[in-house]
Amino acid sequence: MRRVNESVRAVVAEGLAELKDPRIGMVTVTGVVVSPDLGEARIFVSVLGSEKKRAATLQGLESARGVLQAKINRELSLRRTPTLTFAYDESVERGVRMTKLIDDLAADLPVASEDADDES
Repeated sequence: MRRVNESVRAVVAEGLAELKDPRIGMVTVTGVVVSPDLGEARIFVSVLGSEKKRAATLQGLESARGVLQAKINRELSLRRTPTLTFAYDESVERGVRMTKLIDDLAADLPVASEDADDES
């Protein structure tokens, strides 16, 4: 299943670059989970931009679902072509938020003097 997930991810990522829909902005396919029966594939995407841009991009992706499914059908030899659904992947946003929190905490720490390092 891992190979199937990765193959579908590669085909969808390539297909996104070919789409002409103006609603679809900067999109990165972060992951794919294909059901064991190959009936469904959930495509996780990260979208650069605001909440409004993210919603428009997801609408554009849903509109392009048939085109992307046809591309999967042409390029991969699977028993079935999975029905695609798109979901926003919050892990990138969560990671950026965590990095900012860590940086803020690190800035609040007192600076250790070099003398304290020499005594250790």
